[in-house]
Amino acid sequence: MRLIATFLAAGLVASLAAPAAQARDFTVVGWGGAAQDRQRDLYFAPFAKEQGIAFKEDTYLGGWGQFQAMGETGEVPWDVVQVETAEMIRGCEEGMFARLDYSKLPPKSAFIEHATTECGVGTIVWSVLLGYNADRLKGKEPTRMTDFWDTAKWPGKRAMRQGPKLNLEIALMADGVAPKDVYKVLSTKEGIDRAFAKLDKIKPLVQWWKGGAQAPEWLAAGDVDLAIAYSGRIANAKNTGINLKPIWDNTIYAIDSWVILAKSKEIAMGHKFITFASDAARQVESAKRLPYGPTMVAATPLLPADVLANIPAGPNLATGLFGGSAEANAFWVDRLEELTERWNAWVAK
Repeated sequence: MRLIATFLAAGLVASLAAPAAQARDFTVVGWGGAAQDRQRDLYFAPFAKEQGIAFKEDTYLGGWGQFQAMGETGEVPWDVVQVETAEMIRGCEEGMFARLDYSKLPPKSAFIEHATTECGVGTIVWSVLLGYNADRLKGKEPTRMTDFWDTAKWPGKRAMRQGPKLNLEIALMADGVAPKDVYKVLSTKEGIDRAFAKLDKIKPLVQWWKGGAQAPEWLAAGDVDLAIAYSGRIANAKNTGINLKPIWDNTIYAIDSWVILAKSKEIAMGHKFITFASDAARQVESAKRLPYGPTMVAATPLLPADVLANIPAGPNLATGLFGGSAEANAFWVDRLEELTERWNAWVAK
């Protein structure tokens, strides 16, 4: 009897616990901070109200760790997440993210180039570019990426991000390689040597930054005259009254995407959310609050001129390199460790 009672009790506990374990709110996940505050106001809360559902938020820390934990435990607490390209590609290949049904989303033609993939729909565009302090360089302001190498006109210090990624691409474009050919050239030994040779010409003048806030801080303080920096950091500094300006020539840009977890119980709702968040007017309001470009073609003409001037969108991407391509991702997956070793040895010389 005790054994039967134990089984009955266990069954009762399981029957009560199972619905509780399954019953959770629709969960959307961003990167936290001001960006997620904006998403909550413009996307999360209005969407939940429109659908008449409760929603929950969580914070993604970047990289693969949180997804790896889900794969190992089988517990998937998220439905829709904003991820960078490398994770989006990996998650699609490994089955972590669902293949999207584009019959339930806006047409691909409504998005900018590179914004629609098998498992992801672009939500923002971010970039790195050449920035400078217009108050300090008044009368001799740079206009293109090659000016970063003009040590006769601008003999002062420069700032670049530590590491080979992005810097090798920028060096090749400054050396005359067209953006569309950068990874083809970089995939050869001669191309890598060419990039390092180009960097040799300015190496004594370069201060290497590790945190994104450093470049605009150095520009504001006059520690450097020119800096390769995140466009959003330049725009945010400008919004605080510091007269920093971006140069969009040969910017390198990438796209963050919404993905739906393959084991989500809310895949249909996930498609509805992505459609809601892809509304052009909402993306315009998003760009007004934080300096990231929209992914909807219809959004760019709606942007105020002062907003468009400071975000990676429309004409600002005309000479840009899309650093989030499958070609770029494959190159860095294969070569990052090797080129980082070469980079560290080069920096130490």
